[in-house]
Amino acid sequence: PEEPRPSTPAQALLALNAGNRRWRTFREQHPHETEVVRRTLVDGQHPFAIVLGCIDSRVAPELVFDQGLGDLMTVRTAGEVLDEAVRGSIAYGVLELGIPLVVVLGHQSCGAVSAAVDADESGALLPAHIQYLADEIKPAIDRTKTGAARKDSTINANVSLIRGRLAADPDLAAKIADGSLAIVGARYELTTQLVHQI
Repeated sequence: PEEPRPSTPAQALLALNAGNRRWRTFREQHPHETEVVRRTLVDGQHPFAIVLGCIDSRVAPELVFDQGLGDLMTVRTAGEVLDEAVRGSIAYGVLELGIPLVVVLGHQSCGAVSAAVDADESGALLPAHIQYLADEIKPAIDRTKTGAARKDSTINANVSLIRGRLAADPDLAAKIADGSLAIVGARYELTTQLVHQI
């Protein structure tokens, strides 16, 4: 029998954690891909989580959380960078669809973070659109560390920064205050396939 869809932030987080456990232990279920599900989704969607993740091809949210059609609303930008379109997409999911969980998902060896740190250290200008991304990531650069440790720490700091910016949005903050929404920061490890909260 089909389990009920997660309707609270805690239930949604448990479902994602269970899916990631299946993924990293090679026990994927590839749920919600049947013909019946596809027909049902024609009439509407009821995703239980929004994942703001990076564009990295190795970190597809539906795969790393072992979720199917209609389960996740995903928004992907290099380095999880926020702009008005991203904010609007997340707000739509929360305010119009009633999604109870937003996950800001960073990942090990993020190229966008690496480029931002390298450009900051060298003073080199990147091509215009890529420079925009680097400028958005720059406030998260961990200047207490150097080399690879700086890049790795900045990945976490960037997730925390983005999470904080989203949580400060008045509409989202109201949902957090009434308990109907949680916004969490997480990181995917390429080496172990583990998603853990940060």
